[in-house]
Amino acid sequence: MASHIVGYPRMGPKRELKFALESFWDKKSSAEDLQKVAAGLRSSIWKQMADAGIKYIPSNTFSYYDQVLDTTALLGAVPPRYGWNGGEIGFDTYFSMARGNASVPAMEMTKWFDTNYHFIVPELGPDVRFSYASHKAVDEYKEAKALGVNTVPVLVGPVSYLLLSKPAKGVEKTFSLLSLLPKILPIYKEVISELKAAGASWIQFDEPTLVLDLDAHQLQAFTAAYADLESTLSGLNVLIETYFADLTSGAYKTLIELKGVTAYGLDLVRGTKTIDLIKTNFPKGKFLFAGVVDGRNIWANDLASSLGTLQALEAIVGKDNLVVSTSCSLLHTAVDLVNETKLDDEIKSWLAFAAQKVVEVNALAKALAGQKDEAFFASNATAQASRKSSPRVTNEAVQKAAAALKGSDHRRATNVSARLDAQQKKLNLPILPTTTIGSFPQTLELRRVRREFKANKISEDNYVKAIKEEIKKVVDLQEELDIDVLVHGEPERNDMVEYFGEQLSGFAFTVNGWVQSYGSRCVKPPIIYGDVSRPKPMTVFWSSTAQSMTSRPMKGMLTGPVTILNWSFVRNDQPRFETCYQIALAIKDEVEDLEKAGINVIQIDEAALREGLPLRKSEHAFYLKWAVHSFRITNCGVKDTTQVLYLLLSTFGTFLYTNSLGSL
Repeated sequence: MASHIVGYPRMGPKRELKFALESFWDKKSSAEDLQKVAAGLRSSIWKQMADAGIKYIPSNTFSYYDQVLDTTALLGAVPPRYGWNGGEIGFDTYFSMARGNASVPAMEMTKWFDTNYHFIVPELGPDVRFSYASHKAVDEYKEAKALGVNTVPVLVGPVSYLLLSKPAKGVEKTFSLLSLLPKILPIYKEVISELKAAGASWIQFDEPTLVLDLDAHQLQAFTAAYADLESTLSGLNVLIETYFADLTSGAYKTLIELKGVTAYGLDLVRGTKTIDLIKTNFPKGKFLFAGVVDGRNIWANDLASSLGTLQALEAIVGKDNLVVSTSCSLLHTAVDLVNETKLDDEIKSWLAFAAQKVVEVNALAKALAGQKDEAFFASNATAQASRKSSPRVTNEAVQKAAAALKGSDHRRATNVSARLDAQQKKLNLPILPTTTIGSFPQTLELRRVRREFKANKISEDNYVKAIKEEIKKVVDLQEELDIDVLVHGEPERNDMVEYFGEQLSGFAFTVNGWVQSYGSRCVKPPIIYGDVSRPKPMTVFWSSTAQSMTSRPMKGMLTGPVTILNWSFVRNDQPRFETCYQIALAIKDEVEDLEKAGINVIQIDEAALREGLPLRKSEHAFYLKWAVHSFRITNCGVKDTTQVLYLLLSTFGTFLYTNSLGSL
């Protein structure tokens, strides 16, 4: 039984690529130095997968910045402002597109589907002259082959590339990006021909847009594209990889009827309904790459459950045609659990990062082939049982409080106009009061103080003194600028989610659990492993300290429950909305304690509310309903005289929807 990995993290177990990139950008190292680090990372990843027994190992999933930008380079689709004059695209042009330079801005960056990864959006139009301008895919296939590893080269599929693009500046917004398909397919044919000549036997096209709400014209583009590529693909095994959601019946029908395609990669973690489509109709003789190991979270796979799913699929597609895979690229999870030396042993036993997920995939493949590692499966079963029964996971008081929420929509008792009147009498603010978002720039000295306090190198008294001095500077500056509603600047906070998670029960934190967000930027999401509660006030001391320094209103600054949820690795043993309600209750306690401490203006930031929106429009209303309900829970108990503000980074349509659910 064969095994496959969709893709793997690029940054390295200790963010080696991040530091190499930033050194190169700062002109502290050469292009050769950067390339050497990158080659070392690629080599170690390929070797790791080969040693683990993975049969279908991906290449060209490494990127210096982003895989969609790599495809833009491959196609020579460089916007004119970067002054590229043809030839192989080098670092100067590539990084200018990603980051801009002294004279021109970068290309737009946006979310990769509903993940926290970002991609560089191609800018296309009828006048773009496509050309084969980056041989990276072929070069990396040859590089792996020279190391003795025969890989599956991965390309962003031609239709998804166009659907993820936008019309360039000056091009009509109604321009059909899919009309460019005949112009880019010749470039794909060149790449395919070179890969065949280099010895490739498989090729993987990532077509994740197949999981979106597509119309008939868009689905037809997939049919047309692969019909055009069929003769060039002859002699290759072709895998079309999808991920992040179920396929609609129309998309599934389109997929299994594509010309020249050998195998279909499906996300069976977030796309469990797709299994029903497979049962109804799976083409004879084709391969199913079954994504049963979650590529987007850090929980150890329930091997017994996954094995049962695979055995059921095996009966449908045939033993020789089933390949065990990840649900998506492991890019979206942390790299290696081995580097976590400070995690509690019990919690650690519940986790699997990318390196461990590779082992899980192969263990499942071997078990299907009759070579089950009984000790490995037994250890996994013990960890699964521990997680289900551990008292640190379940808090009955929290469960009861969350269950009681379902009987109300938690709107504030009085209407907006009455509350505004009460708040105006209390605060006496001008018609258009001024304030700031909240956080002020943090100096290297401030970061040093916080770091040394965390490492017990300075006393709590010295730490508090330093933070108070910083708050006083921020307060004085705002008064000098005649700001109406002040903030304390948040000098005590490292991150708007981590700061709160560190003070809430049910959260755990890693040392090296970094995940790429974009380019060299990595984030270290907290892990929500159990029921969430607030043991004690989190922000009251600093907010009330700041309020004592001024007669003007001081804002309490909190991160909202939906943002905390969406920027964390979330437990997968209960619905996300239940976890969000628990976080909302904890924030509610904090809001009410701030009010009792004399803080009359409280801002609750929901910067990531839009990010959790499902990919399918049919699922939007349910998500927005519980997300907005979670926000209401946080502030439903305050007095009319307390003003609650919220920061929402979103599209205007989503804002209108959240506002239509009632006054906040």
